[in-house]
Amino acid sequence: MSADSSSPPNFPFAPPFDPPFDIVGFDLDGTLLDTSGDLTAAVNHALGLAGRPPLTIAQVKTMIGGGGAAMLRLALEQSGGCPPEDFAGYHRELLTHYDAHIADLTQPYPGLIDALDALAAKSVTLAVATNKGEGRAVRLLGLMGMLERFACVIGGDTLGPGKAKPSPAPIIEMIARCGGGRAAFVGDSIFDVTAAKAAGIPAIAVSFGFLNGPVEALGADAVVDHYDDLLPALARLGG
Repeated sequence: MSADSSSPPNFPFAPPFDPPFDIVGFDLDGTLLDTSGDLTAAVNHALGLAGRPPLTIAQVKTMIGGGGAAMLRLALEQSGGCPPEDFAGYHRELLTHYDAHIADLTQPYPGLIDALDALAAKSVTLAVATNKGEGRAVRLLGLMGMLERFACVIGGDTLGPGKAKPSPAPIIEMIARCGGGRAAFVGDSIFDVTAAKAAGIPAIAVSFGFLNGPVEALGADAVVDHYDDLLPALARLGG
């Protein structure tokens, strides 16, 4: 299901907005897009092959953020874990199923498109840094009609092993590929907040993402409950 980007911005931030940041980066799953339905279906496909009971979307949401392998390990741990020699096969099955259904249920979060339009109208460079594989992230954004909005997409495999979030490396690379400048990062997990802070930029947490605890526990510099709140939060952080 693609996002409609043809409508003009209708962002409910009345005062003129002078963006204090040159670059605003975003996590993907649980931040830009609610991918929980398609990810849960893929997890349950792998669990079924392993003879395990399915999990709910609410359960799987708490497991998203560290990449597909980490998500599957957590899912399997709910019913006793998995022998190391069997894990790779289940992981391949999860990815195969997900790739075939990557945008069946996925949706942008409410207010996102207007927020992106408002930032782009002020010449803010937009980017993505995700722990999803780069190719998969690019394909999903393309299917959602959103890829052209972002100057770059840094995936969990873009920079090589050990250089996904919570390492600051993806954030630093994101800023470099966008030409440098003052940046902020928006995410929904401890991986996002840790990476942004280690890169020396403000972290904004969304409360509607894939949380496994109180959003305040992430230690972000600001929290937004809806994308209507993003521009005011950026203005406060840049003041």
